[in-house]
Amino acid sequence: MRTVRLGKTGIEVPQNAFGALPIQRVSTEEAVSLLRNAYEGGMRFFDTARAYSDSEDKVGKAFEGMRDKVFISSKTMASDKKKFTEDLDTTLKNLKTDYIDIYQLHCAPRCYDENDELYLALVDAKKQGKVRHIGITAHKIGVAEEIIKSGLYETLQFPFSYLASDRDIELVKSCKEHDMGFIAMKGLSGGLLNNSKACMAFMSQYDALPIWGIQRQSELDEWLSFFENEVTMTDELKAVIDKDRKELLGEFCRGCGYCMPCTVDITINQCARMSQMIRRAPSQNWLTEHWQQEMMKIDSCIECGICKTRCPYELDIPTLLKKNLKDYKEILAGKEI
Repeated sequence: MRTVRLGKTGIEVPQNAFGALPIQRVSTEEAVSLLRNAYEGGMRFFDTARAYSDSEDKVGKAFEGMRDKVFISSKTMASDKKKFTEDLDTTLKNLKTDYIDIYQLHCAPRCYDENDELYLALVDAKKQGKVRHIGITAHKIGVAEEIIKSGLYETLQFPFSYLASDRDIELVKSCKEHDMGFIAMKGLSGGLLNNSKACMAFMSQYDALPIWGIQRQSELDEWLSFFENEVTMTDELKAVIDKDRKELLGEFCRGCGYCMPCTVDITINQCARMSQMIRRAPSQNWLTEHWQQEMMKIDSCIECGICKTRCPYELDIPTLLKKNLKDYKEILAGKEI
């Protein structure tokens, strides 16, 4: 397993890390077991956030008494210094620690600089020893590029998978040039990619630390298998990647959910990508009565546009929903998938 250095932080870990967003969906017992099994299997970097409900608490329980053996990153969506301080104190309490290895501003709408209280709060927290390194996460490429140019942050977390554009790849290279750690989120593009070997082989070509979102032991086993059987790019895996890129590139929903809630209760983060999910997972899972009812809610869309303002990828969500509904209705009518 290749080792990745997160820029000027000096943190060096295997290029195979744990994204703890999904563990909020399982019991504490299951989550603690997953996290400890991940550590025993070789993972050393674990990413969570205040926004992930009880994820931090579960990470804290898993690594209590062995804090010095793992690297933990967390995040705050605070919009002012007061909320930042509250979030940081809560995170430290949840994680049962007196420091966080990397603390990040979560889903930043812009590059916060020396004139912003949030950036100054990060710097102050580092001076106090509560935070060892400061980072930031973004979804918009322009914002990410400004962050790198600023030279103010030690790490950048950004979506990166083998559906990446040339501009995305240049972003990763630019981080390396600026000695900035790059943490890759959404390495499976919100569940659209289902070949773990291809995903791992792609990541191995770059100085990026992927944080795979893990919810089940079977998923963890796949990622842990690469510690014993290192994956490198092959012609066969390139063919898988090329096929997926042809099918998926363009405007597609990553399922992040930042657009929610919907004014008329549409499950946007699933319905807006139904055409892909129904073809890339067992189709019957998406043809149940439940999902038929959910999809038909699209007919009640009032095109208020609120979802468009929230989407970090600036997608035309109402149009995307209608395209997916049209395809879904045709499938229900007998169109071959």
